[in-house]
Amino acid sequence: MSKMYYAENPDAAHDIHELRVDLLGEKMTFLTDAGVFSTKICYTKISNQKDKLMTNEFLHFEKISRQTWQSLHRKTTPPLTEEELESIKSFNDQISLQDVTDVYLPLAHLIQIYKRTKDDLAFSKGIFLQRESKAQPFIIGVSGSVAVGKSTTSRLLQILLSRTLTDATVELVTTDGFLYPNQTLIEQGILNRKGFPESYDMEALLNFLDRIKNGQAVDIPVYSHEVYDIVPEEKQSVKAADFVIVEGINVFQNPQNERLYITDFFDFSIYVDAAVDDIESWYLDRFLKMLSLAQNDPDSYYYRFTQMPIGEVESFAHQVWTSINLTNLQNYIEPTRNRAEVILHKTKNHEIDEIYLKK
Repeated sequence: MSKMYYAENPDAAHDIHELRVDLLGEKMTFLTDAGVFSTKICYTKISNQKDKLMTNEFLHFEKISRQTWQSLHRKTTPPLTEEELESIKSFNDQISLQDVTDVYLPLAHLIQIYKRTKDDLAFSKGIFLQRESKAQPFIIGVSGSVAVGKSTTSRLLQILLSRTLTDATVELVTTDGFLYPNQTLIEQGILNRKGFPESYDMEALLNFLDRIKNGQAVDIPVYSHEVYDIVPEEKQSVKAADFVIVEGINVFQNPQNERLYITDFFDFSIYVDAAVDDIESWYLDRFLKMLSLAQNDPDSYYYRFTQMPIGEVESFAHQVWTSINLTNLQNYIEPTRNRAEVILHKTKNHEIDEIYLKK
């Protein structure tokens, strides 16, 4: 029997293996050797530590099952048709009218409670300051990974809030419009970092939120996923509506000056969550579906991939996921998850099974 490392003269043959893990955004490399400890034990210890940290992250959240959540709001008929729901969902997303009834109508009701509370506070503050309180938009931030379903959630909330509240106006903004144009990213040498914090004009985003919060209408740039760039000369006019939904992977992140936080402007915030393996699957599925839409559109960013063998396309998409989207998720997006007021957790089929509400 070979002598282990703690023996005076260990004689176990070397069998060195390298183990690399990502632990809450930190990349770690471990070397294991025969007679010391196994990669399996090492990995188990790391996994247990991560599970412990994850548990601590949710200490100030109330975990609510879907069954309990749906019972918190009286049953009503969804204020949209199956066709309307189909038209607003992202093409790789899955959502049903039952999901609207069980999850999103209670969520819209909760948002209305927060809105009334905010209005009451503004009125009381006005009395304290001995001046009339000025109406402000109720701003909702929606964050989560690429391909997790943020856009569907945001568009659905826009419809529900506008139709369940009499005369309510709801604007929807995506932070993609605040990405620097591709040419700027190329000049700065960070085109391969598109989607990372440094690829956004955070100063412009903060300025937009400040002006909206103060009741001003603002024109903002428009981003096209088809051309993979900011659309020149095209603007979206955003009014200071009753509700303004701001959706994007970066809405909970710190600006570079670290003095003013985007979340400071939010009155309510939502993080759409799912297992990493599921999100990867949804991303790859979406990438391939974008190709099918681009087959007859030479102007589309995805058209070039329609001329490549499918195996090469799948390999490229996987490489983009691993080197860009996964890294961005682990290092910059997921660590901001606990800044949300509500976390919606999805299962493999996009169905929400758990809701986390901040205590």
